[in-house]
Amino acid sequence: MRIEPVIRTQNLTRRFDGVTAVDGLNLEVYPGEIFGLVGPDGAGKTTTLRMLCSLLDPTEGTATVAGHDVVQESQQVKDSIGYMAQRFGLYLDLTVQENMDFYGDLFGIVGSERVALTGKLLRMTRMEPFTSRRAGQLSGGMKQKLALMCTLLHRPQILFLDEPTNGVDPVSRRDFWAILYQLLKDGITILMATAYLDEAERCNRVGLIHRGKLIRCDAPDALMRSADASDLEEVFVRTIREAEARGA
Repeated sequence: MRIEPVIRTQNLTRRFDGVTAVDGLNLEVYPGEIFGLVGPDGAGKTTTLRMLCSLLDPTEGTATVAGHDVVQESQQVKDSIGYMAQRFGLYLDLTVQENMDFYGDLFGIVGSERVALTGKLLRMTRMEPFTSRRAGQLSGGMKQKLALMCTLLHRPQILFLDEPTNGVDPVSRRDFWAILYQLLKDGITILMATAYLDEAERCNRVGLIHRGKLIRCDAPDALMRSADASDLEEVFVRTIREAEARGA
């Protein structure tokens, strides 16, 4: 029995004033995997995520997320996903608990359900001792964890992360990945945009994006074997150079 993808794009394209940011992207992401969308700055990663989150309409092509069309069924898409942007949407003058309560109100999560969910998330992220601390007084890694908790409050089926560990120290990055693996066990599918190739190697599958085009897509080990490379960085650099030589 064929497993259906929870994210599918067909010829997904977005142009801004004649500049093509995403160019005919064909992508499938399957339930229960971490998929890494890898590319340099300006490659089209954020634009792709924003289209998949129904925050930006494509110029051409189609995309479905959790079985819903990102244009025609945008509200159903938003109800099914969590999106953690590069800039965490936190209220710095509110405490950790107050931020979570605010997002709980937005999502309609109240009463005993909110207590249970926030308790679970605080334990998972080891943020229980900091519920009374203002968000503005948190370290970068703690802000990251708080933003993730707020994103997860409504129990999304799919989680979109846009370079979530950018500028975060190595220990916090390690802790963040431990949380992601726990989310996988809980049945959440994750699509992560990243420029960190060592992080990409932790993903189940990786898509290399360059100038808006998906130029390679496979498991990290398979990509390294096919290129006879020692690590994903070597695969990435070689693939980009080949694409540029072809004028892609």
